[in-house]
Amino acid sequence: MHIKNATKELIIAKNVGICRNIFSKSLGLMFLIKPKPLIFIFKKEKIIPLHMLFVFYPIDILFLNKNKIVAEIKENFKPFSFYTPKNKAQYVIELPQGTIKKTKTALGDRINFKKE
Repeated sequence: MHIKNATKELIIAKNVGICRNIFSKSLGLMFLIKPKPLIFIFKKEKIIPLHMLFVFYPIDILFLNKNKIVAEIKENFKPFSFYTPKNKAQYVIELPQGTIKKTKTALGDRINFKKE
């Protein structure tokens, strides 16, 4: 699976994991040695608070609404910290640190996920 910024016609990440069930969503990137892009899929839009407990490197986060439009961005989310977004999301994308800046992904951009 890969993630594409459809607004900018740019691939954001490849070899992306998907977290659909409660176990994979709870585990996320915990205890992994290096960051792997992950998509968390929820049944409906809601406020999705995140934590970085047992994640040992900073990451970037995209919060997407039900239409896969970037509703909120959190860059440089540091290990062992917490974040509660201001906006509802149905999809959360965790990316290696610096990905958002490198790809110039911004609020309002449309994001697509596709199998490779």
